[in-house]
Amino acid sequence: MKTNEIAKKGLYVGTGAGIVLFALAGLLPGSLIGGVIGLQVSESIFGGPMGASVLPRVILAVSMIMGVVASALVCILGSGMLGWSLGFVVDSLKRSEETEVEMATETNK
Repeated sequence: MKTNEIAKKGLYVGTGAGIVLFALAGLLPGSLIGGVIGLQVSESIFGGPMGASVLPRVILAVSMIMGVVASALVCILGSGMLGWSLGFVVDSLKRSEETEVEMATETNK
């Protein structure tokens, strides 16, 4: 088996789990938090109740999109890195066991 093959598989599994986690628990909170931040920014720039102008709505939409993207990055990259780390640890443990077995067979010859 090639070096870090299990780590790559762990990365794929972690990334897949992160996509599912994002779809179930990250999309709506990311949009909500981004929307609240957008409302606060628009209110601080334009003052009290906002009329039917375009710029506050654009600010709100952009901040909601940024909230969703930030949530996706945290969910997908976080779980992908966790999966890769676990796969790397398993791969290194497996490799160390293989080298111990090889050393034991060489000493018995």
